[in-house]
Amino acid sequence: MPARHRWRVGLGGVLALAVLAACSDPEAFPSCCDPTGEFDVPFSVTNRFNFRTGVQEFISRDLEIFTTADVLTLQNAANVQQLEGFSIISGRVLGPSGPQEGVALYVADADGLSIGRLFYNSIGGVPELFNLAFTGSTEVGKKIQAALAGTGRDLTLELGGKAANIVFADAAIDQAVEGIVNGIFFNQGHVCCAGSRLLVQESVADEVIAKLKDRMETLIVGDPLDKNTDIGAINSPMQLEKIESYLKIGQEEGGEMHQSSCRVPKRGYWCRPTIFTGVSQSSRVVQEEIFGPVLAIQTFRSYDEALSKANNSPYGLSGGIWTDKGAKIFHMTQQIRAGVVWANTFNKFDPTSPFGGYKESGVGREGGLHGLDAYVKLGA
Repeated sequence: MPARHRWRVGLGGVLALAVLAACSDPEAFPSCCDPTGEFDVPFSVTNRFNFRTGVQEFISRDLEIFTTADVLTLQNAANVQQLEGFSIISGRVLGPSGPQEGVALYVADADGLSIGRLFYNSIGGVPELFNLAFTGSTEVGKKIQAALAGTGRDLTLELGGKAANIVFADAAIDQAVEGIVNGIFFNQGHVCCAGSRLLVQESVADEVIAKLKDRMETLIVGDPLDKNTDIGAINSPMQLEKIESYLKIGQEEGGEMHQSSCRVPKRGYWCRPTIFTGVSQSSRVVQEEIFGPVLAIQTFRSYDEALSKANNSPYGLSGGIWTDKGAKIFHMTQQIRAGVVWANTFNKFDPTSPFGGYKESGVGREGGLHGLDAYVKLGA
């Protein structure tokens, strides 16, 4: 294992890095990497296995704390490639008794790296690589999976999602509306497990949609650094263009689009909170991940119809159920093909619980004991 192994992450990883990183010598970094911050927060080693796998490679939109904690807890080195990098920060990882030997890191702008370059760095550039973990789109995940085929290296994929948030007639409607808003509009919808599909029982659909529209009018779109802001900026002009293309597609396919009437800043990349009603199961805004503040709404009559629509998706990362019937919760959560299903809440995470998806939402798990499996080799 190399004495010093570099990490690359981007703006999305800075907050997670604050938990794991401490300031390092700026002179040790390339001239293009100007340090912009210092952190000194040690992490704790909670589990230790006899057989660690070695160097781990990450390719990610964001450096996720679940993944990095799993790797560092088992004293593996890591190389992180950020697909869309912005900020630069330097640091070194701390163990429970000081700087962790053998693991160094820097945060660098990786914008413009092609998938082919990532393949080269991941497979050819690190000969002692044992595992590659990717967080990002399903399309790119498939390419990485194909590139790793036959190499004997392990692979962890945390990919796209199109979570169904299911509201039954016996649910607490006001509570459900708050959960819907949090599920889709949190972080501008830039969340793989966002509740981007809403299934509402017909008898309460009009009430839920009316209350949802009223709640959308209270949301503030603006400066993400302002504590009063509810929805910040879209992360790039390319992503905004993609979102706007789906708004056009949804209307062309017969969906009725509604956006809040809030003001948006003149400069920057902004999208008002948006919902689509009257969309079919085959609609692209229902089937495809938009990765923005856009919610597709459908109705259902029976339990079986709700379950069928929820599972009729190429994705299976997360889901939500809103009902006051415990038996209905237990039955539905067992039948929905998704890695994480919330009941009467949404986007609530337990670091001791594994997170990951079914179908095209990924391979492997992050968090909990199950999240450590990819980074150890068991022996007897």
